[in-house]
Amino acid sequence: MPDAIAFTQVEKRFGKGHAPAIADLSFSVSAGEHVCIVGRTGCGKSTAVNLILGLAQASGGQVRVLGVDPLRDFNRLRGRIGCVFQTDRLLPWRTALDNVLVPLEILRTRAPGTEAQAVELLHKVGLAGHEQAYPQQLSGGMRQRVALARALITQPEVMLADEAFGALDEVTAAALRGDFQRIAKARGQTVLQITHSLDEALSMADRVLVFDRPGRVVGEFPRAQWEAPAQRQVVRQALRALIAGEAEADADAAGVRRAA
Repeated sequence: MPDAIAFTQVEKRFGKGHAPAIADLSFSVSAGEHVCIVGRTGCGKSTAVNLILGLAQASGGQVRVLGVDPLRDFNRLRGRIGCVFQTDRLLPWRTALDNVLVPLEILRTRAPGTEAQAVELLHKVGLAGHEQAYPQQLSGGMRQRVALARALITQPEVMLADEAFGALDEVTAAALRGDFQRIAKARGQTVLQITHSLDEALSMADRVLVFDRPGRVVGEFPRAQWEAPAQRQVVRQALRALIAGEAEADADAAGVRRAA
């Protein structure tokens, strides 16, 4: 079985003469794995998401999602990838329930039974009783829950979360992260999550990748490295060192596997 997501020596430039946003980026995510990507602003994290979604074309190298090219074979991935962004992007004139059903309408797969599925998803993300509420009647955290349910309605094989919890207060974010992780694991979904929060990455990921400019992997941490409570702080410090570009000084303390 191929990896769910695979980048092989990928480069992305935005116009001639521009420095690459991504340069020689190689990494993979196995089916059912939850991988978090951390790194400084401008290190290519969101550009990688756009390449996975088929919204941009790589300047070099190869991107594969579920075994196909997401740009060339875009239609083969319709409904198989779900995405939650930092902003909820809800349609203000539609109720929570109708917002969740939008992807099925786009795919032309909405049917009488799918409304019940949408209601069930809203219940799973903690919005029972709010099905007929409009976005302006909901808090920021509640709107993000609607966005999560909307991303899940097509039962995607791959879930992308691009700073999906970054705009929420910590209590709300922790609750929503828990719901997201529980649903994704129950469904066996592959998750690629972009985050600026090291605590979020360490609480959710099976593996953490560290990106650096210009869009390359400089460190990799499997969960086994921080499972022991005594190692968690050491790994957090090593992550900070890598993100700050101080890998040579501190990263080896945590046994970091760095990219060659």
